[in-house]
Amino acid sequence: MDERTRTEVEAAVFRRLVRHFQERTDVQNIDVMNLAGFCRNCLAKWYRAEAAERGIDLPDDAAREIIYGMPYPEWKARYQK
Repeated sequence: MDERTRTEVEAAVFRRLVRHFQERTDVQNIDVMNLAGFCRNCLAKWYRAEAAERGIDLPDDAAREIIYGMPYPEWKARYQK
C-alpha cells in the first residue's frame, strides 16, 4: 500500500471510529476508559494536539465538538449518566 492510500485508509478508519462513538451514546466514557485506556475526551485532546503540531489553533471545545458531534455540554446533558 502506498503512503497516500495508507493515509486515506487511516483517515477513513478514524472517521468511522468517531461516527461509532457518536452513535453509541449509551456507552459512557468511563466504560471505554476502563476497558481501552482512552475515551472520547482523549480523542479530542489527540485531535487538538495534532492540529497544534500543524500550526492550527483548535480550542478544546471545538475539538470535543468534532468528536462528540455536538457541543460537549449538550452531550453531557443528554447522554452522560
